[in-house]
Amino acid sequence: MSAQESGSVVRRMLLGSQLRRLRESRGITREAAGYSIRASESKISRMELGRVSFKTRDVEDLLTLYGITDETERNSLLSLAKEANVAGWWHSYSDVLPTWFPTYVGLEGAASLIRSYEVQFVHGLLQTEEYAHAVVERGMKNASVADIDKRVALRMERQKYLLSDNAPDFHVVLDEAALRRPYGDREVMRGQLQHLIKVSERPNVRLQVMPFSFGGHAGESGAFTVLTFPESDLSDVVYLEQLTSALYLDKQEDVTQYGKAMQQLQDDSPGPNESRDVLRGLLQLS
Repeated sequence: MSAQESGSVVRRMLLGSQLRRLRESRGITREAAGYSIRASESKISRMELGRVSFKTRDVEDLLTLYGITDETERNSLLSLAKEANVAGWWHSYSDVLPTWFPTYVGLEGAASLIRSYEVQFVHGLLQTEEYAHAVVERGMKNASVADIDKRVALRMERQKYLLSDNAPDFHVVLDEAALRRPYGDREVMRGQLQHLIKVSERPNVRLQVMPFSFGGHAGESGAFTVLTFPESDLSDVVYLEQLTSALYLDKQEDVTQYGKAMQQLQDDSPGPNESRDVLRGLLQLS
């Protein structure tokens, strides 16, 4: 992924947060802002969260509404809007993706730290191609072979970021259930376990296994991901995937709660070295 492509997502978020600050400082409601650009309150909300592309005319009208008349300041924000509309490499996969997922791919590619807990299956950034194919095939009932292959190709493309020069730090806790639930045949699962052992030794990857033997733990609400960005004025984002949609949480109280849950999961799980031993034990049993 190029810096420009991943950066476009960050620029949308930056522009959105700046527009939100300007609106709030003027005491203007989202409804009033939406009316000024012939749009709904929810459209303003999506713009301020960086979830949609920006039309130059809309940004111009909002800046006027917010009393921004200085040409230098206006041009700076309008330039940011143009840069934010660069389509990501994942755009070509949009025909086989749920509508909410391209946003996540962009955020993932812009993050400097990714913290994740998985319970159902191995995290997508750590899946082998064979394992990914088994997961996608089971999840996309009645899909064509071409569509399944395309979804798997996207997953493999995402993994390149984890191995790149500007790779993020990736901290992941895998529930033992994710490692014992079979996807594909015995060889697929063996290959997946071997891959996890290998990738867990990368300096930017911290992989831990939450064993059954621990009992109840901080991940009781299910899988989640916390994304942290290098830009200081961007808040962390919590990603929660559901059956027909996804939630992106960036309110401080929500982020704090999930951050605490992630830290607790890491504290309660065996460390990376011990977790590698768990993986080797499961490999011997497979």
